[in-house]
Amino acid sequence: MKRANSDSLVAGFSLIEAMAALALTAIIILALSSVAGQWLPNWRRGFVDLQRADLLGAGLERLVDDLSAAEYVTPSAGAPAPLFEGDASSVVFVRSAIGPDAYPHLEIVRLAEIKEDRGLAMVRTRARFAPTAPGAPAQAIAFGDPVTLIRAPFHITFAYAGPDRLWLPSWKGRDQLPEAVRISVRDTIANRLLAASTMARVRVTAPGAPKPQADKPQAEANAANPVPSSGQANQQ
Repeated sequence: MKRANSDSLVAGFSLIEAMAALALTAIIILALSSVAGQWLPNWRRGFVDLQRADLLGAGLERLVDDLSAAEYVTPSAGAPAPLFEGDASSVVFVRSAIGPDAYPHLEIVRLAEIKEDRGLAMVRTRARFAPTAPGAPAQAIAFGDPVTLIRAPFHITFAYAGPDRLWLPSWKGRDQLPEAVRISVRDTIANRLLAASTMARVRVTAPGAPKPQADKPQAEANAANPVPSSGQANQQ
């Protein structure tokens, strides 16, 4: 009888031990929740910043590729200047069409900041290029297919440089394309210029191509010894 009573005293947990275990569990849970509450906002903020940087890099790459592919194309046969108009917030130019289903043709591309629900955004639109008749009035360009490249809080500004390497806030009505376009990125929240700012170098800035130097001696030889006419050849 005494043995049964002693076994019942040591079997299981007492009420005090159970309450101590519950208190210890509660303390551990509170500590973990406090740590998680401090860590999760920072993790979420870092993830958002990383996503913004990734989207900014993709948008800048698209801007550089487009501006580098600008071509010397006049709006009509007698126009003295190529179709290129740029200022601090927008730029319009002509380039070859791109895309998986694009057939070979030229299109007019406009890169401009427009106001959206979340603030200013750099948007790419395009329209098919169609030359006008000489002397005909310029027609309004119907741009379409908008694609947002860069969103707030990033603000994009352009600057243009010619052969003199001087940066200008606008490039309009000139007889050649700019040699380079500077793309400046500013964080509107921190109000600072970002290191992500870059530059696009235009591949073609003037019409035609220089004559190869190898043809110059041959041209000088032909000028010094002209080919005689058929009558002169018969007289000889």
